[in-house]
Amino acid sequence: MHESERHRLILSVLRERPVATVRELVLLTESSEATIRRDIAALHRQKGLRKMRGGVEALNAPPIAGLAGQPFAYNKSLNVDNKRAIARKAVDLCEDGEAIIINGGTTTFQMVHYLTTRHMQVFTNSLPIADHLLAHSRNTVTVPGGTLYREQNIILSPFSDDGSRHFAARVMFMGAQGIGPLGVMEADPLLAQAEQKLIGQAEELVILADSSKFAQRSTLVLCGLGRVTRIVTDAGISDEARAMVEDAGVDLIVVPAERNA
Repeated sequence: MHESERHRLILSVLRERPVATVRELVLLTESSEATIRRDIAALHRQKGLRKMRGGVEALNAPPIAGLAGQPFAYNKSLNVDNKRAIARKAVDLCEDGEAIIINGGTTTFQMVHYLTTRHMQVFTNSLPIADHLLAHSRNTVTVPGGTLYREQNIILSPFSDDGSRHFAARVMFMGAQGIGPLGVMEADPLLAQAEQKLIGQAEELVILADSSKFAQRSTLVLCGLGRVTRIVTDAGISDEARAMVEDAGVDLIVVPAERNA
């Protein structure tokens, strides 16, 4: 990633939340700590941010608190071949005429390409998913009420009656911040609250996660593996992760990556 790209990404994070740590920026940009510290120093001199011990602070706090995690636009470009293969398999699990829930995320977003010829009732809190399905398919699309968080392109509400409790689905498709022995993990409390509401509206829960998610951990456990019906992932999954999923009694589907998709 070039210096200008790193700078834009760092400033983008600070438009959504007031502070970010050096460690978070290292992971976000896939750069060394020394590189990030040089970037921080340069942006501090340019008065783009305020340097602080262990991280950075926005010069002006965002009007709406942002969500933890990487921006949608950044994640969308990662592991695209694997995500598309996972998404194609997810759509294969659906039948025309049924109701499904698709939670916002960059892997679940890839489902839109394979839903264009289908006829289903889709409930989603993802603005990009809703926009694409409305423009390029005949699926019925329902979205919840709430606030649009720009960086993640997702609609969330802290209130219990956001419309989701009136929608019943056979299956919910959801991504994950990480997957481990304790279950499916999320990084942000508001995201976790919204996802738990949606999980309660579906008979089955299908997790769409590329193999890198089995090496990631977070602070919030969204649900135990016992609530998960199946996990769709790519061939990069380790033997250890495969055994963990199968020992939990979760149906595991492994797909090859799509090339030049």
